[in-house]
Formats: sequence, structure tokens, C-alpha cells
Amino acid sequence: MSRHVARFVVRVTPRGGRDGVDGVAEGVLQVRVAASPYEGQANAAVIELLADELGVPRRDVRMVAGATGRRKTIAVDDIEPDALIARWPGLRV
Repeated sequence: MSRHVARFVVRVTPRGGRDGVDGVAEGVLQVRVAASPYEGQANAAVIELLADELGVPRRDVRMVAGATGRRKTIAVDDIEPDALIARWPGLRV
């Protein structure tokens, strides 16, 4: 069985009032979380949100770059890139 890892970029708005995906702009997934960036709380909220949105275990979603910035590179294990594009049209995977 082949293992698929899909990577994409997310732009995060911390303290955004709610947790949710706002769509795709220029190939980048736009996400907001209610958590503050203090001590990685927003990063944890982003991982949780994306895992819930994709219906995958949290352990399959990792932040591989951008932990201290608003633009983050996310890797999702065991998911086809086409599934991400179907979920969020226009996403650059």
C-alpha cells in the first residue's frame, strides 16, 4: 500500500473569533482560529481544525514549516492530493 503525503500552505488568522476555513485565495487555504498565538495555541488549533475538516486523525496532520508566522506549510499523511483539491477547489497541493 502506497503512503500519500499531501502538502499545502495555510494562512492563519489567530484570535479570529471562531475556528473555520474561509476558503482559498491564490492557492493558499485561508484559516482563522479563536486561539491566540501564545505558546503555540493557535498552531494546535489549526492542526485540530484541519484534522476535523478532513476527517483524519490529528496525528496525520503536521506543521512542517512556518510555526512562528502566519503562513504555514501543512503535511497530511495518507490522503490523496485530489481529495484536498476536491474539498478546497483552487488549493495548490
